[in-house]
Amino acid sequence: MSISTTSTAPVPPGLVIAPQLPDLLLQVAIRRGVFGFLRGHPTVAIGGALLLCLVLIGIFAPWLGTVDPTALAPAKRTRLPSADFWFGTDLLGRDIYSRVLYGARVSLTVGLSVAILSSLAGLAIGLVSGFVRWADSILMRFMDGLMSIPPILLAVALMALTRASVGNVILAITIAEVPRVSRLVRSVVLSLREQPYVDAATASGTRTPMVILRHILPNTLAPMLVQATYICASAMIVESILSFIGAGTPPTIPSWGNIMAEGRALWQVKPYIVFFPAAFLSVTVLAVNLLGDGLRDALDPRMAKSL
Repeated sequence: MSISTTSTAPVPPGLVIAPQLPDLLLQVAIRRGVFGFLRGHPTVAIGGALLLCLVLIGIFAPWLGTVDPTALAPAKRTRLPSADFWFGTDLLGRDIYSRVLYGARVSLTVGLSVAILSSLAGLAIGLVSGFVRWADSILMRFMDGLMSIPPILLAVALMALTRASVGNVILAITIAEVPRVSRLVRSVVLSLREQPYVDAATASGTRTPMVILRHILPNTLAPMLVQATYICASAMIVESILSFIGAGTPPTIPSWGNIMAEGRALWQVKPYIVFFPAAFLSVTVLAVNLLGDGLRDALDPRMAKSL
């Protein structure tokens, strides 16, 4: 893009004329709508497309050539992948293809649920901690105490106090992820509460709850949305780890962690039992991370490249 330096008025000797800015509306293509946004941010498009495919696989698993993922068939155990059993069978003769597709429901449910619940709880704690000074030290010291424990160990400890179920796994991982969101929101609020428009709203008599809802909350949604994608990916990994070590979902539920745990004893002779659920888990986490990276670039004005 060239910059024109011509001028209709005569230039006195020794005077330097600043270059004229081009007409940005004519030189730069304005991208509008969803498809324009996706063209400008291909990482969001790739991650969103992969994640959408996996969500559709989980929803329509019963109509994708699957059978009962819990049906036992000892006579067909440890069959190699073939036209009859696309991903082979496990030690109990269960169809791994069906179990992997149904397992997408468990991982996606856990990931999305943890991301939503931890974001809402962390948002509330971060807003109060960042804007209400006397509550900051109390809430943040409690959050620091939770963050001092590794998320997996905290989730294992919480699961040891309850029975194995998908709901308890979601609750345990959510408690471990809330401090991360609350500290992020608090850091954003600490910088926003010193802005002139917040001081003006406070000086005009606006009550604190309305200041938070109108001026603080909208500016925290973008970084929190990006953080939620990373929490979703982390929650799916933690759920698989918990199930793999026997502290997560019950063995009767076909989750990817359970499938890999059942096949680890035969890894050297039947690696496909572990490979397929691990591959689906890796692709799902990759899709969520790509989506998060793309949203970060799109929502951060300093990194936006579509203008």
